[in-house]
Amino acid sequence: MNAVTPERVTLYYREGSSDKVYQAAMEPAGNQFVVNFAYGRRGATLTTGTKTSSPVDYAAAKKIYAKLVSEKKAKGYTEGADGTPYQHADKQASGILPQLLNPIEEAEVELLLRDDNYCAQEKFDGKHLLVRKQDDDLEGINKKGFIVDLPQTVANDLRKLSDSFIPDGESIGDNYHAFDLLEHNGDNLRPLPYRLRLVRLVNLLLSSSPHPYVRLVETAFTTIQKTELWERLRRENREGIVFKRLDASYTPNKPNSGGPQLKFKFVAEVSAVVAKINTQRSVEVSLLKGRSLVSCGNVTIPANHEIPPVGAVVDVRYLYAYRDSLALYQPVYLGPRDDVEAGECLVSQLKFKAE
Repeated sequence: MNAVTPERVTLYYREGSSDKVYQAAMEPAGNQFVVNFAYGRRGATLTTGTKTSSPVDYAAAKKIYAKLVSEKKAKGYTEGADGTPYQHADKQASGILPQLLNPIEEAEVELLLRDDNYCAQEKFDGKHLLVRKQDDDLEGINKKGFIVDLPQTVANDLRKLSDSFIPDGESIGDNYHAFDLLEHNGDNLRPLPYRLRLVRLVNLLLSSSPHPYVRLVETAFTTIQKTELWERLRRENREGIVFKRLDASYTPNKPNSGGPQLKFKFVAEVSAVVAKINTQRSVEVSLLKGRSLVSCGNVTIPANHEIPPVGAVVDVRYLYAYRDSLALYQPVYLGPRDDVEAGECLVSQLKFKAE
């Protein structure tokens, strides 16, 4: 097997002052293989690392390598030396935007649990993702409306459905959790109330052979069902809960306040800008206050994550922030965000410690 030709690729990304390079390689190691990478500014010394702590067989290495390259291309890296990021090319804009959730306080949750106009679903800890399927053509669409790659597991499952459609959902690893349906066989379902769009989604997913990686989100309708869901999600330390108005149409983007789709997170998350790389695998993160970036403390980068560069946008989970220092209490690094701009990383995101 070690006679197999090693695979390697050099990818580039250029936007504004950013001019970066990323190298990935699948290389023999005895009778097995390793997947290594290197990244940094073009022309500078690159930071190196590996995706395989020990050698693996060819099939496993090939899967790791392919996933790594796919993830980087989804973030805008290309094989062209100019490194033009595809998500800023007009031809790669999908023309479709998702409906986004507005946060609520816990006091509002109690009211919504008793309100029959709203259903409830789990708030997943993934990335918002639309999928456009036209015959056998599949495109993932991120929260900014740009085309991104799909996990191969999800693509394979969606191809089992013969229809053309656009579902809305959350992507987590190899899985896709569907919770809405915007179009089906040429019909625009957005003006329909959510209860009817949900029925169309259920019927679509039930129409094909098993698709274990594409899953229908559990929905609770009655006060008893919603309360049971709420209590279970809290007990299991899940991400949070979502409430959706059953008679509401599908409206892209997020309303300035309120709206028909609401979320409550059991823990807080913030998208922040990496301000400095520290020793011992940690970075300082900052948020915009007016026109200035202010520090909100440090967060450790787990060993299975690459250390993000200065200027990158990353997600951090925390319990609360201190009002005086803005420091995050018990921060946990979640990973980079390629669909959030630095200008969106505002202090107003923070959930402060109760007085």
